[in-house]
Amino acid sequence: MVYITGDTHTPVDIHKLSTTMFPEQKTMTKDDYVIVCGDFGAVWDGSNTDRYWQKWYKDKNFTTLFVDGNHENFHLLQQFPEREFCGGKVHEIAPSVFHLKRGEIFHIDGKSFFCLGGASSHDKQFRVENVSWWREELPSKQELEHAYQTLEGAGWRVDYIITHCAPKKVQAQIAEWYENDSATSFLQIVEENCEFKHWFFGHYHRDLDLDPKHTCLYQRIIPIK
Repeated sequence: MVYITGDTHTPVDIHKLSTTMFPEQKTMTKDDYVIVCGDFGAVWDGSNTDRYWQKWYKDKNFTTLFVDGNHENFHLLQQFPEREFCGGKVHEIAPSVFHLKRGEIFHIDGKSFFCLGGASSHDKQFRVENVSWWREELPSKQELEHAYQTLEGAGWRVDYIITHCAPKKVQAQIAEWYENDSATSFLQIVEENCEFKHWFFGHYHRDLDLDPKHTCLYQRIIPIK
């Protein structure tokens, strides 16, 4: 099984992955997956707190996967070992805890997932650069070019798309005041050119099924069928 949820901001919104809130995990194994749509938060400052929560995820019955959000320490994230996983590249945070790198396609449980993390922080004026905010929160030109080439290689066809923010026009349905940027603009190109079954994203702290093909997640944990 593959489940998907919104931002965890570890440990702020970690409660949704407790056995009380997510009892399905009691019968899961490491061959089952939970995907977090960004703002994972357990790679933040390299402290004992980070290590505690990374072990907490590692000790879960399931395998944890996440795309990066905007609230991540990208400098630390890049220091974790890179490896191949299900056809794409990941950073291995801990055994059975993997960061799904930008612009990769993963083949999991017979399904294909295109992943692209990153988004703009709307509160960056209140944050400190390289302490609580990083310029790498938005995909670079090279990362977007890689994502484009990955989709080209797949014939612009995948089963699912997992991102942190939404395509420009989908984002506008949530709130007009959200700024458009290189990520939302690129994702709009993906929206208009890629054939997919469903698109899941986090970032907006809402649980919304915007239409039959786009779902914003925050507290919900839903199975991918």
